[in-house]
Amino acid sequence: MSQPFPFSAIVGQAAMKQAMVLTAIDPGIGGVLVFGDRGTGKSTAVRALAALLPEISAVEGCPVNSARVQDVPEWAGVTSGKMIKRPTPVIDLPLGATEDRVVGALDIERALTRGEKAFEPGLLARANRGYLYIDEVNLLEDHIVDLLLDVAQSGENVVEREGLSIRHAARFVLVGSGNPEEGELRPQLLDRFGLSVEVASPRDIETRVEVMRRRDAYENDNAVFMKKWRAKDSGLRKAILAARAALPGLKTPGVVLHDCAALCIALGSDGLRGELTLLRAARAQAAFEGAGVVSRVHLRTVAASALGHRLRRDPLDEAGSGARMARTIAEILP
Repeated sequence: MSQPFPFSAIVGQAAMKQAMVLTAIDPGIGGVLVFGDRGTGKSTAVRALAALLPEISAVEGCPVNSARVQDVPEWAGVTSGKMIKRPTPVIDLPLGATEDRVVGALDIERALTRGEKAFEPGLLARANRGYLYIDEVNLLEDHIVDLLLDVAQSGENVVEREGLSIRHAARFVLVGSGNPEEGELRPQLLDRFGLSVEVASPRDIETRVEVMRRRDAYENDNAVFMKKWRAKDSGLRKAILAARAALPGLKTPGVVLHDCAALCIALGSDGLRGELTLLRAARAQAAFEGAGVVSRVHLRTVAASALGHRLRRDPLDEAGSGARMARTIAEILP
C-alpha cells in the first residue's frame, strides 16, 4: 500500500476537499487551514492531494526544485542543465523540528571532513513549488511561526549564520491541520492561510459505515480498490489542469468586485486580504466549474472558507461566527 488513499475516495468532508482543490488550481490563494476532530481525514486528504497533482518539471539535482537553469542557486553546485519530471513535493514540518532543520544550516559533515563551508538545505527548500504540511499547527513553537511568516511574506528563505549568507526561493502552499481544543492559532499565522474549513466526525451511521468499508477495501483488496478510484482521481486531475489553463481568460464583472468589498465590510474583516482571497477563490471555483465569467454564485460558494477565519470576534453574538457568516452572506449576496 505504498500509494496514498485516493483523494476521490474520501467520504464526505466536501468543504475540505473543495478548499484543497481550489489551492491546487491557484496556489496564490494562500493555503488551507483545516480544524476539527481527530480522525476526520485531515492528514489523509493532504497526502491524497499530493498524489493527485501532476508532476512538476525541475532541474535535475536542484535542491529547491528550480523550474529553469538560471533559477538554480549558486550554492547548490548543480552543473547539469537537464530537466526532469518529479512529483509535486509535499513536505511534513514536524512539531519538534529545529530552526536549522526548517531553514537549513551549515553542512557539518563537509565542514569536518573537507574543511568547506557548505549549505545543507532545510525543509523550506524541499517544499519550494509544492506543499508544506503542518499537523497540529496550533501547537507550533513561536519562533518557527515567526520564520514561516517571514518566508510566506517574501517567498524567499534567507539564512545568515556561521559565515554563510544564503538565499533561495521558498514558495509553497501552506496546509495546516489541528484540533481547536488543544490551543488557538496565532492571529498573524491564521491570517496567512487563504482558506479555512472546519471538519467534524460524521453523525449518521451510513456515512461511518461507508468510511469503514472503503478503508477495509484499501487495506485488504488494494489493487481492485485503487483501480476503481484511480479513474476518478484522473478525471479530477484533468479538471484541475483545465481550470489552471482557463484562469487567465476568466472575466470578472465589476459587480463581483463590489460584492467582495460589501461582504467584507459587512463582516468586519480586517485589512484587504479577505477581499483579495475571496476573489481568487471565486475565480478558481468558476474555472473549475468551466464558467467563463465569475458570478455571485461562485462568491457564495467560497465565502465561508475565505472569510470565516478573518472575522472579528463579537462576544455579544451568541449565534457564533458560523451563523453570523451565513446570515451576512444571505443578506449581502441574495
